[in-house]
Amino acid sequence: MWVCSASPLVAEICAGSGLDWLLIDAEHSPNGLESVLAQLQAVHGYPVQALVRPPVNDTVLIKQYLDLGVQNLLIPMVNSAAEAEAAVAAIRYPPHGVRGVGSALARAARWNRIPDYLARAAETISLTVQIESEAAVSAVEQILAVDGVDAIFLGPSDLAASMGLLGQQEHPKVRAAVEHCLAAAAAAGKPAGVNAFVAATAKAYLDAGASFVLVGADVSLLARGSEALAAAFVPQAPDGGTAVPGAGPTPSSY
Repeated sequence: MWVCSASPLVAEICAGSGLDWLLIDAEHSPNGLESVLAQLQAVHGYPVQALVRPPVNDTVLIKQYLDLGVQNLLIPMVNSAAEAEAAVAAIRYPPHGVRGVGSALARAARWNRIPDYLARAAETISLTVQIESEAAVSAVEQILAVDGVDAIFLGPSDLAASMGLLGQQEHPKVRAAVEHCLAAAAAAGKPAGVNAFVAATAKAYLDAGASFVLVGADVSLLARGSEALAAAFVPQAPDGGTAVPGAGPTPSSY
């Protein structure tokens, strides 16, 4: 599930839920370096894998995430093999990449308490790139062929938008594009994941070869759960807002 609240407490609750992986998101969530670090510390020790998504495929930002101790990276909006190669270079030290060396200062190396960290760092990091545009779907085989790309992840919402189908991630054309990428990943021998909040769609993608699926989000669960409580216990005003005793009309939206 997604962890988008930027709360270490919520992240820890989710980590102990029995789910097997969490995506700590900084692309569409109010997460900075400090809150990502706090969430990594909060979920450490639980039987759950943490995948972290920075907001952009940027060498400097990726370096900072890795130095925090992020070991599983999801890079958004990778549209070509060249962009995938840039992400690979960002996670590897020279001469195989361009990652800046700061292990003595970094949690990743436990401040140089991990023997041979510099030589072994690449072995401790997984790189998943996000396929979420028509261009990326067209280039998916080339992206999968990039050495250092460990997996791909499909983002149907942005993919739908790029296809002129904004908000229609269940559209047959979108689902066909996702399934094309799942098949390409299987042919390349690499895992592929997908975002699917509709249970039937998630199961269909698993049947089509997805190795990992995001099926919910902390903020969505809280939003829908609190709305259900309000619907069950708070009288509704005629205009659809909430009737509060002694108060004027409450707007139903902003």
